[in-house]
Amino acid sequence: MLHALVAEFMGTALMIIFGVGVHCSTVLKGTKYRGSGHIFAITTWGFGISIALFIFGNVCINPAMVLAQCLLGNLPWTSFIPYSLADLFGGVIGSVIVWVMYADHFKASEGEISPITIRNLFCTSPAVRHLPRNFFVEFFDTFIFISGILAISTVKTPGVVPIGVGLLVWAIGMGLGGPTGFAMNLARDMGPRIAHAILPIANKADSDWQYGIVVPGIAPFIGAACAAWFMHGFFGIN
Repeated sequence: MLHALVAEFMGTALMIIFGVGVHCSTVLKGTKYRGSGHIFAITTWGFGISIALFIFGNVCINPAMVLAQCLLGNLPWTSFIPYSLADLFGGVIGSVIVWVMYADHFKASEGEISPITIRNLFCTSPAVRHLPRNFFVEFFDTFIFISGILAISTVKTPGVVPIGVGLLVWAIGMGLGGPTGFAMNLARDMGPRIAHAILPIANKADSDWQYGIVVPGIAPFIGAACAAWFMHGFFGIN
């Protein structure tokens, strides 16, 4: 259990280092890749998740996936809270590491980049705030995400799962990520959101807990549960 929890923590932290890192790289003043845009960022998220899976192997790095695995009987229910907390804490620490790495650029960006934009480097926010629709988007994105991972995982060729999951993230980000930023993962959103709240960032905006709890907090769990039931009932996948 301890080895699995450490792998969950480190895998999530690495995913966030790549993901929050690329947002800082494309937005903050004085970075080498400022202005590279969303294709640059989404590709890095996909590749970063692939690398985390190559290094740490059969990890969830997502409490929604932990729930799906518990529902399918692949993990005991006693693992749900410890795994989810390890993922969440990994999201916090990964974000803190990125903030340390980009500290000079955060300082240089003070007064030039809005507090809302700074918050959005860490966590997701909707393009148009409409909580019921935002909730549906995150639910559906996660349903596709977890269903896709479960399908990809049936392929036993070495290396296919990390690459396939990275491509899946890339496709969801490009096709479905526009409305909400495709969190699909409480640890991906809430971990960095907590880091944003506790870090000494100048003139920062509030952390928008209402959105964080309702949309990327709750919707992924419902999407994952529906995906697990669908993939098991329709395809017989465990």
